Amino acid sequence: MANKKTITTWVIIILVIAITAIGIVVVNKSKDNKKGGMPMMGGGGRYVPSAISVRTVVAENSVLHDYVVTNGEIETQKSIEVFPSIGGKVVEMKVSLGSPVKAGDVIAYIDPSEPGSYYAKSPVTAPISGSIITSPVKTGQKVSMSSVITKIGDIENLQVTAKIPERYIGDLHIGQKAEVSLKAYPDDIFYASVVRISPVVDPASRTKEIILNFDKKYEKVNAGMFAKVKLFTLDYEGYPAIKQDAFVNNNDEYYLFVVKPDSKVEKRKVVRGKNVDGYYQVLDGVKPGEIVVVEGMLTLYEGAEVKDISGNVAPVTPADTGKKE
Repeated sequence: MANKKTITTWVIIILVIAITAIGIVVVNKSKDNKKGGMPMMGGGGRYVPSAISVRTVVAENSVLHDYVVTNGEIETQKSIEVFPSIGGKVVEMKVSLGSPVKAGDVIAYIDPSEPGSYYAKSPVTAPISGSIITSPVKTGQKVSMSSVITKIGDIENLQVTAKIPERYIGDLHIGQKAEVSLKAYPDDIFYASVVRISPVVDPASRTKEIILNFDKKYEKVNAGMFAKVKLFTLDYEGYPAIKQDAFVNNNDEYYLFVVKPDSKVEKRKVVRGKNVDGYYQVLDGVKPGEIVVVEGMLTLYEGAEVKDISGNVAPVTPADTGKKE
């Protein structure tokens, strides 16, 4: 009986040891998987973590184009309101909205006659060539010498009128380029340049008005359209530009991971410059031609081995080869 109890006790002890060993193995594998994949057996029985997959870019000097976005109106470059030379009743309209006219063409006749007196019809002529851009008055309507019969504009040559907030007026100059977009054609970009800048700031809106001419004639652009204007103001150049998500912030200091020729990373402290559309200039810490990690850096550390799935190759420098210049 005593022998049976002893055997049973040893069996239980062996089972407990086996279960404990299995548990330790499972826990270790779980930890290794969290570190980035299956471990590899190194010298001395140590586990060596696999290379971390990352995406990179080659740091290159580039130009960041700063800009301001505002709203604008599409207008004719030249337009004029047409007034009659005498008051009376409109007895004939020779044009309609959109009609082309030449300077001197008759666009309407006014009858100045009153009860008991009769006069010859007075013609209203176009002072400039262009197109009728506002609805003319109706036949039978009474008008005076201050009444606007219609408006004539040169729809072949259009411009954009926009207002720029006061804080940006120091960056304005003639010839600045802009991209114009329209609600009617959201996928199209139309190019224009600044030709006039107002000499005064509107005290009510704290803005300055600018006029832009289109760089060429666009058939899709019509007078009266609402426009969104992206006006390019300043260019920042002479340094590499890296997207802001690649920077690691540590106690208000910024770092980038640079891939070395041996596929290991170096954590570099950097100085950031101007930011445009999510890209920062790197004023110090990274040189043109070096490989910078832009995805996967959250699991990196100094000296970590990486697998660059972007296919970029880190340049070999004298410092990397041990040679001296």
